[in-house]
Amino acid sequence: MTRTRFATAALAALLLVPAAVAAQDAPRTPWGDPDLQGTYTNKTITPLERPEALGDKAFLTEEEVAAQEQARVDRNQELLVAPPRRTVAGGNVGGYNNFWLDGGTRPTGRTSLISDPPNGRLPVRTADAADRKMAHDAAFPVEGPFDSWEDLELNDRCLVWSAGPPMLPSAYNNNFMIMQTPGYVAIYVEMIHDFRIIPIDGRAHVPTSIRQWHGDARGRWEGDTLVVETTNLRRTEANAGAVGGDPVLLRMANGRDDDTITVTERFTRTGPGTVHYEFTVDDPTHWEQSFSGEFPFTTFPADELPYLFEYACHEGNYSMTNILGGERARELANEQ
Repeated sequence: MTRTRFATAALAALLLVPAAVAAQDAPRTPWGDPDLQGTYTNKTITPLERPEALGDKAFLTEEEVAAQEQARVDRNQELLVAPPRRTVAGGNVGGYNNFWLDGGTRPTGRTSLISDPPNGRLPVRTADAADRKMAHDAAFPVEGPFDSWEDLELNDRCLVWSAGPPMLPSAYNNNFMIMQTPGYVAIYVEMIHDFRIIPIDGRAHVPTSIRQWHGDARGRWEGDTLVVETTNLRRTEANAGAVGGDPVLLRMANGRDDDTITVTERFTRTGPGTVHYEFTVDDPTHWEQSFSGEFPFTTFPADELPYLFEYACHEGNYSMTNILGGERARELANEQ
């Protein structure tokens, strides 16, 4: 479901405050844990990687934040009232227009979600990872052929999407509900209504032979910060989207079945309506160095209902039928 504004202008200063400074007197659950519970959104127009033209510029000025937000508001309004136009066969037929997208209107204050390396960009792939990517792209070109549903990504198949880790903003449905009980933290994700169940009772990770689409998460408290370490992420050569279409882990899901990925996340309440989120991805078989990022999760503005809706991905969704039907039609045409 689409939402309106990412945050009010008054939030700008808070988004730039380091979590260690802002985290003060965190509320507590009845059993004494720091209370992170609430319904949040992480939508933002800040890109994952810093545009190369910005060089070493890590932060925007307040004037730049305001200008970027106004530009996005103006763009949304322009597209909302734009006259309809017919799509052209072979183009983006059936793709969502701007009405269906909801990336918010506001930057975080940084020039990229990635905060380390200092250039704000993903590290260089290892030579082995680069070779795997080339082999994968050759074996599974985006234009097909699609011999079966197994040649399509897991998000195309409505199985998993962007629940994380890491929990990066997507094109829409960037809404989350954090719930806690003694011994567990649960995060309900609006996109494909996924749940992340995170034990915080000190138990060990499951054996590395047991792999899951969202990995095996284990949490612990460091002061008022929830630290979540995830291992055992499943990734296969045939499913480049084996990590749910996540734009970071998607790039690592190419032809390895060993346990090399560790994602560490940190959740810190920094105010009544904000949880500061940080992540670090460490995968030495794929990246020449680890990388980290940070951005806020914020509660909904007063004029929005803090509800999450079922994402009925398959309801009325004929994509799979049409893609495979089109492939069969192409095969018949080639036989004639």
